Amino acid sequence: MITTGSVAEIQAIISKFKAEDKTVGFVPTMGALHQGHLSLVAEAKKRADIIVCSIYVNPTQFNNPDDLEKYPRNIESDKDLLDQNGCDVLFLPSDQVMYAGKNTINFDFGKLDKVMEGKFRPNHFSGVALIVSKLFNIVLPNFAFFGQKDLQQLTIIKKLVGELFFNLEIVTVPIKREPHGLAMSSRNERLSKQEREEAKIFFNALTEAKYILTNNQSAEEAKLKVETLFHNHTAQLEYFQIVSDKDLLPKSENYLAADTVLCIAGFVGNVRLIDNIYLFGD
Repeated sequence: MITTGSVAEIQAIISKFKAEDKTVGFVPTMGALHQGHLSLVAEAKKRADIIVCSIYVNPTQFNNPDDLEKYPRNIESDKDLLDQNGCDVLFLPSDQVMYAGKNTINFDFGKLDKVMEGKFRPNHFSGVALIVSKLFNIVLPNFAFFGQKDLQQLTIIKKLVGELFFNLEIVTVPIKREPHGLAMSSRNERLSKQEREEAKIFFNALTEAKYILTNNQSAEEAKLKVETLFHNHTAQLEYFQIVSDKDLLPKSENYLAADTVLCIAGFVGNVRLIDNIYLFGD
């Protein structure tokens, strides 16, 4: 596996591969890798000749400085995992490389970045869009791979790619879960053994709500069930929404459709978790 933090060097490496008519699959990450990330690499290997991954903890998408400071960083073990799982090139830039000067660019996605995560994490998606744009322009991939767990981010990145005419295909990879249902996330590393048990409530709540909706009960009944599950529980519910994956707008009726997704977020201790399931699927 080739590893570099230089923009010029990685562009030269990728240009050489493309001159040989090889396609490039790109997996951007913030490190602290788990099986969810590796499933992105595995999918990339099915579709592309050369696999490029990046590890960069992007400061502009953190609206909580404490969260940025506590974000897990396991660079050496991450490098070993990527090498063992078929990554060909690892881009490992510094803040000085990615943000040589003060950032003055902001993105606005209308309603897409104001609901759900956007409501609780102002400017988060502007930071995501900025770093993704930079990485796409550096790597120039044919395919880029993102996990379904970050559904709102995925929807916004698809909008970004369409609006800015990036010449690549976004590929969605299903959520990887722990045996008890908890969606795999780098943030899970911050959970104690007891907190991991408590965190099961998020997937349980989604499953209960899905059962209610698919058995012709109302959206209000599904929301009430979720709120009841969290009542007097150690985990704190931040939001539960029934939305369309196309525009992220809430659905209170006509929700028996292929685009309907149940989304949830909240806290276990000081760790914020998100999850989602499709009403039909998963």
